[in-house]
Amino acid sequence: MNTMTLWNITGWEFAALAFAALLVGFSKTAVSGANTVSLAIFAAVLPARASTGVLLPVLIAGDLLAVATYRRHAHWPTLWRLFPAVAAGVVVGTVFLVWADDAIVRTSIGAILLLMAGVTVWRRRTADAEQEPDSVTSRAGRVKARSYGVLGGFTTMVANAGGPVMSMYLLSAGFRKLGFLGTSAFFFLIVNVSKLPFSAGLGLIDGRSLLLDLALVVFVVPGALFGKWAVHKINQRLFEQLVIAATIVGGLQLLLR
Repeated sequence: MNTMTLWNITGWEFAALAFAALLVGFSKTAVSGANTVSLAIFAAVLPARASTGVLLPVLIAGDLLAVATYRRHAHWPTLWRLFPAVAAGVVVGTVFLVWADDAIVRTSIGAILLLMAGVTVWRRRTADAEQEPDSVTSRAGRVKARSYGVLGGFTTMVANAGGPVMSMYLLSAGFRKLGFLGTSAFFFLIVNVSKLPFSAGLGLIDGRSLLLDLALVVFVVPGALFGKWAVHKINQRLFEQLVIAATIVGGLQLLLR
């Protein structure tokens, strides 16, 4: 990472990063997937590859707040079903980052996000009834969990963009609002912490990037508190529409940059 870049950002650029950090907190406790906007802001202010290393500790701070808020609502059978596939996706993403340039990364992730959003909208319009989380124990459910798990691990490693992919999986599995947020909170805390040695090994995290993180994490807290208040004002249908809309916006941002 060219860490000197981190010391040459302007006041307006820092303000943009601070707003993105606030949005991370909001997305972790209210509308999962909205942090794709944060991803785009970080990538616009900082070099694209370096931005993933700076953003990761900010995301972990948001994950900790989300776990503290929704820890009682996690569905652990779903988490255990996903983790092996996610681990494989993280490994593939690490290898991908060794040779892929920023343009390839952006295009790949943007296309995946839009594909997942399209599949989810189509499935929800054609389904006869919503599935319950336990329905993923079927053979088709296990295949779907593995597919989304690999994609989620890959996208979270290469661009911290696993949120929308996993949001599409949890929506398609029929999770209600609090179960959705509790399950995703633990999922991303575990996955993001496990990514730290990979990111450090790739040179995406170092002492200077962590100093910038220390200045940004304070903005995560008010975003998370606002999200905790707002989520109780949002009904289930609107919640799902916002998650899908955030995914589409994030995918388009990555493709059109």
